[in-house]
Amino acid sequence: MTSANRSEEPIAYEDTDARQRLIGIADAFLVHNRRIESRVDDSVVRIAAGARQLLRRSRGFAPAPLRLTLPTSGSELSVLAAGAELKNTFCLTKGSLAFVSEHIGDLANQATLASYVQIIRHYEALFSVRPALLACDLHPDYLSTQYSEQRAKAQGLPLVRVQHHYAHIASVLAEHGEREPVLGVAFDGTGWGPDGTIWGGEFLLADLHGFTRLAHIACRPLPGGERAAREPWRQALWVLQELYGDGIAAARPDFTAGLPLGWELLPKAAAHGVNAPLSSSAGRLFDTAAALLGVRTVNHYEGQAAVELEQLARCSVRAERVLGYEMRRKDGMIDIDFLPALQALSEGAAQEKSARAGLALDFHASLAAAAFEVLRELRCTTGISRVALSGGVFQNRLLLEMVAAALAPDFTVLLNRQVPPNDGGISFGQAAVALARQGQNG
Repeated sequence: MTSANRSEEPIAYEDTDARQRLIGIADAFLVHNRRIESRVDDSVVRIAAGARQLLRRSRGFAPAPLRLTLPTSGSELSVLAAGAELKNTFCLTKGSLAFVSEHIGDLANQATLASYVQIIRHYEALFSVRPALLACDLHPDYLSTQYSEQRAKAQGLPLVRVQHHYAHIASVLAEHGEREPVLGVAFDGTGWGPDGTIWGGEFLLADLHGFTRLAHIACRPLPGGERAAREPWRQALWVLQELYGDGIAAARPDFTAGLPLGWELLPKAAAHGVNAPLSSSAGRLFDTAAALLGVRTVNHYEGQAAVELEQLARCSVRAERVLGYEMRRKDGMIDIDFLPALQALSEGAAQEKSARAGLALDFHASLAAAAFEVLRELRCTTGISRVALSGGVFQNRLLLEMVAAALAPDFTVLLNRQVPPNDGGISFGQAAVALARQGQNG
């Protein structure tokens, strides 16, 4: 069920609650005299890159435990990892077992938060666990972070903060029992970066004890902040400003015709840093590409523009080509700028659907080619040829399979198989990092 503000609400599983919340929607209610103990969403599973990929780990999977192969020191502690804000799950550990909760949803309203707290209490009672260590995301505004902070203070528990995209990579390491460092590629929507920018297109050198950022997608402003995720035209407008300056309306009248009044002020405000945080997000890059190509300028559900861009790419009847991108190196960091590729999409927006489908395919191929080039260079500097791929953007099966195929001859590729690559797997990674660090400190 979705509320008027489009935030996700928990399943109505009690008869009274269902009648209250669904009376204006349902024509009838089928009830039973057996009480439902707890709400559990359906799982979502598919085959990607030759094996099972979980997009939502819930009914039929949770709360079956996952194994944690960690050093014995510290593993006797139980940890509660709070997870992320979107597609939330939490993870509760007991010895070498990790109990990742069913899908709870987006912690965007009081009803979902109450359900989250209720299910945590249920798991602690069910598995007779009292956490001695808490883990959470870096983002201070996440309700899961605030819950962890409040509980840590109230109960005097240590709290480990784990960077969002590092937690994605850690979830892969924990799944595969990998203790050695890997090159991690975290392509995702948004996550709080330690440098104060919004991360999401990251190349990390990582193990369960820590990480180093080695490369990332070029940062661009997000005009309007969080609204840019719902309205892809905003960052696309910034790109058009980079390409055409004050001549945007003349160069792309089809694009500007559908924009709200006063759109001209947005890039000017962003240029002065007004409500326009810098972002390296791969998710926002896909949104921007979709908007420039005329696929979608406003999302009605999370990731809609990116989903439709992938669907368009799959309509292409020709082989893919790699569009331009630029790799810049400074102070040991690699910065990948896809502005040339975005320009090609903008210039092809007026073409017929078959041509635009080809360009959408080319965009996917360009990201895969850039990822391979970066990782090949990082392998030369680090000597590491094991690669972990994770993050919500890798729900894009076309991109995932392109990247995995490009890497396969030269790298060992590790993927999420037991937990989702999206934020539903974050809590598992947080728990593994917290236990590994505790063992190291112990």
